[in-house]
Amino acid sequence: MDKNDKELSLQAAKYTLSLNPAFGPRGRDVLGSARMVLQHVLRQPAHSARHMAAFGVELTNILLDRSALKPAAGDKRFDDPTWQHNPFYRRYMKAYLAWSRELNDWISSSNLCEQDAARGQFVIDLLAGALAPTNTPANPAALKRFFETGGRSALKGASHLVKDLIENGGMPSQVDKSAFEVGRNLGTTEGAVVFRNEWLELIQYTPRTEQVLERPLLVVPPQINKFYLFDLAPQKSLIRYLLDSGVQVFAVSWRNPGKAQREWGLSSYVEALKEAVDAVLAITGSADLNTFGACSGGSTMSSLLGHYAALGETKVNAFTLGVSMLDIRPDTQVSLFADEKTLEEVKRRSYQAGVLEGRELAKVFAWMRPNDLIWNYWVNNYLLGNEPPAFDVLYWNNDTTNLPAALHGEFIEMYQTNPLARAGALEVCGTPIDLGQVTSDFYCMAGLTDHITPWDTCYRSMHLFGGQGEFVLSNSGHIQSILNPPDNPKARFMTGSSLPEEAQAWLESSSEHSGSWWGHWQSWLQARSGKGKKAPGKLGNKAYPAAEASPGTYVHRR
Repeated sequence: MDKNDKELSLQAAKYTLSLNPAFGPRGRDVLGSARMVLQHVLRQPAHSARHMAAFGVELTNILLDRSALKPAAGDKRFDDPTWQHNPFYRRYMKAYLAWSRELNDWISSSNLCEQDAARGQFVIDLLAGALAPTNTPANPAALKRFFETGGRSALKGASHLVKDLIENGGMPSQVDKSAFEVGRNLGTTEGAVVFRNEWLELIQYTPRTEQVLERPLLVVPPQINKFYLFDLAPQKSLIRYLLDSGVQVFAVSWRNPGKAQREWGLSSYVEALKEAVDAVLAITGSADLNTFGACSGGSTMSSLLGHYAALGETKVNAFTLGVSMLDIRPDTQVSLFADEKTLEEVKRRSYQAGVLEGRELAKVFAWMRPNDLIWNYWVNNYLLGNEPPAFDVLYWNNDTTNLPAALHGEFIEMYQTNPLARAGALEVCGTPIDLGQVTSDFYCMAGLTDHITPWDTCYRSMHLFGGQGEFVLSNSGHIQSILNPPDNPKARFMTGSSLPEEAQAWLESSSEHSGSWWGHWQSWLQARSGKGKKAPGKLGNKAYPAAEASPGTYVHRR
């Protein structure tokens, strides 16, 4: 992987969005906000004229080469030295920056209400990103590439564009999918399917040590993603890392639902998990187990724990939440368009279709981060004529799954009413859920730069439980927090000796550590995994015989 491919891959991994389980803005909402902005331009002529005049003054300074404008820190679009050293390109770049700045200043100083201003800002950001001079054939890097290749880069770019129009819904491809195959170079840790029901396959992994810890771990992934994020490549596999430390690992692989499964709801998934838990306990002979749930898988797992607490069941000894938001008070960009009418229509449309298609959701969310998830690939694939990068995280991110309509509707209702934060507000499998009655030890991990499940929201969520908790903050984003192997030289994480009510108070008193949180969690988990015993000689047992080799069959369903 060359430097350009690596940069593209890291940016996309940072902003990958597939773990978000519910909804995105509709096209009509964005167009409505655009009309609203135009109307206010006309309704505030003096305000608009002032900003046009300021833009004219700045253009004069740019033409005279007296402007001090420069790209924002971290904006890599103008990294090519031509943008700085060539007089024409320097003025072209600064004129664009001046125009973009005045648009943003117009919105921030207008008399729009707070929500309209935020929606207008979103539309202006989309417009400014799309019209960036780096997205045109005049991009100096594209021109250099054209002459270096004798025009072949333009032909390849046109070929990529036609292929994406036909095969990728008109979106620039983020990854070279031909470089990967699940079961060949992704999800390769040895194991077998030992239980299957309509909703999931349960995979038991082959021990990699002579002695194993007696209490097993069950990994619960989000329903909107394929489970092999936790077993991506051998050097990034969290599952393999745990096996090497003597933990017995089982993982859930959710079935990809179709229209016929539109009625699958949260209770359906919790009942399926209960069967998986019973299978794990029967195979290992343990009286209880530990669990690990990530993102919306953490919400499902927490619902199971609340259900067990209501029944007086003690099948879960300790649990871990990874980048999981339970106490939901929406304050993200997505919530700009999440009014009641919009959410009701989203639920109705998904029920009519039977599912919320993961591919369509991924497309919508790509437009939430267009510079990182669209326009850099536009430049790379079409203007430079390069192949999209071969990067395992991006392959996984594009290997989308659907949500059944019933579960999708329940996720939206959880977004609207925040029931997990209120005892008895949610009913699952016939029992009211009160997370305060869940008294198991737990470990909560969040990402400092996570924009999908913000770390302070994850911190707030852990206070819903009644057990003894530990909170750890990784220095990464949503996906990179999970994929954080010990050999990552940039990895850092923070721990705290107490859990004050406010997240900021915790952060101010926390201690920073070099390395990955994996090792810290491993020690915590091992202390709660019981004594050592001889590793089993085979997978499954008589009641739950080993069947297909991991990663199983459900992971391949489209």
